[in-house]
Amino acid sequence: MNYIINKKIIALIISVLVITSCSNRFLEVEPKGSLIAQSLSDYDLLLNNLYVVYINSNAQVPMGDEVAAMEPYFTQANYRTQRLFRWDDVIYERNDDAPEFTNTMQNVYEFNKIINEVDNATDGTTIQKASLKAEAQAGRAWTYFLMINYFGLPYGANSATDLGFPIITNSDITQTVFKRATVKEVYDFIINDLTAAIPNLPAQTTSRLRMSKAAAEGILGKVYVFMGNYQEGLTWLNAAINDMGNSKIQVGLYDLQTATADDGVYGGTSVPAMTANIEELLVKQSTSYWSYINNELVLTPAAAALFDASDFRLKFYTDKTYGGSSYPVSGVLRKNRFSAFDFGVVVPDLYLLRAECACRLDDLAGAKTDVETLRQKRLPMADAGVPDSVSGNKIKLLNFILDERTREFAVTGTRWFDMRRLSTDPLFSSKSYVHTIYNEDGSSTQVSLRPERLVLRFPQKIVEQSTGLVNNP
Repeated sequence: MNYIINKKIIALIISVLVITSCSNRFLEVEPKGSLIAQSLSDYDLLLNNLYVVYINSNAQVPMGDEVAAMEPYFTQANYRTQRLFRWDDVIYERNDDAPEFTNTMQNVYEFNKIINEVDNATDGTTIQKASLKAEAQAGRAWTYFLMINYFGLPYGANSATDLGFPIITNSDITQTVFKRATVKEVYDFIINDLTAAIPNLPAQTTSRLRMSKAAAEGILGKVYVFMGNYQEGLTWLNAAINDMGNSKIQVGLYDLQTATADDGVYGGTSVPAMTANIEELLVKQSTSYWSYINNELVLTPAAAALFDASDFRLKFYTDKTYGGSSYPVSGVLRKNRFSAFDFGVVVPDLYLLRAECACRLDDLAGAKTDVETLRQKRLPMADAGVPDSVSGNKIKLLNFILDERTREFAVTGTRWFDMRRLSTDPLFSSKSYVHTIYNEDGSSTQVSLRPERLVLRFPQKIVEQSTGLVNNP
């Protein structure tokens, strides 16, 4: 299925699923006009639109502990960035719309509409309807996985009682009462959606913009990792990596030695288009000028020091501001190429998650192989191996894998989600996190992460417009 924005889809989105910034309902949906989804192609078009792909949800980026703030740029940044970085309790003003809700709630409405209605489409076969329904179920699961990682506490011993996110299964925009399900209930909901969807999803990946069997298996594997169920995580990550080999389009890893050469896909200041990026199994993107032209967030000296000097990923960083000035602190690096980051189903994540599962299950050789599969595409072959001093020690290897995740995904928000899940892991639960704000003279102040801010509070506007929505402390 091609990614095409045409007059029919525009009319369908406008008529059926208009999202307005001044909406006064939790779902923020207002249907207008006379056009409604009837045929199979109408429902297909609901999945074939920009809002399903471009989520524009980036609150996680400033919260990771791999980034530091630099003055005077930090004080000049918008208050949302400053508050997220400081792990403040209140991020938004009373009348602010939160980007975390805008597209996500539209997508929940779309997915619910397809799930509930596509069986009654005026045309199409049973198999075609089941496939579209499966795409919507898996899409809803991915969206809920994002939302539970914003607004619910990390999965742990108290997940049966910890408050999660409201489970919305209908497309009734008149609904105003929203009771939060528990964290466990939300995870069960996600797993049920994915396990129901996977058998009916396309066995071959034909578009990075649409859900495939391999992509859904990858999501399910990641969900289990975040639950601390590494055996199930390994099972589904194995399935995802095996099935992505069945793709009709190229899916794999770029060799950055050639990809960052002058004539490579990352040559000069180039980046591959999202539809052509072979490391994307399922595209979900968000804007992030912190890795492009903004100067206020940089890699900490400790995070920057994780890279080997020969690492080709360092070509994506600079020690200068966007204007070319030097920072007053030695060792910091600014990511300087990507105006958007990808956080759907990406191939490096699959390999590193599988490596983590294998390590935790005492298959150190398998874990080493997966890490080196990635590193051989990121460093010269002579430097890509896992050090012998690390590869035979479970805890050292596990930490190496987690550091590799920071090297691979810095300034994309991945680290924030890892910090959350590791907070309930007995191996890491005692770890504390700080953010450093560097002044213009090189001095610094630090902010400590309180356990309460391992979860975002719901924006006050959403709480006031909804009945029964209990906020986080």
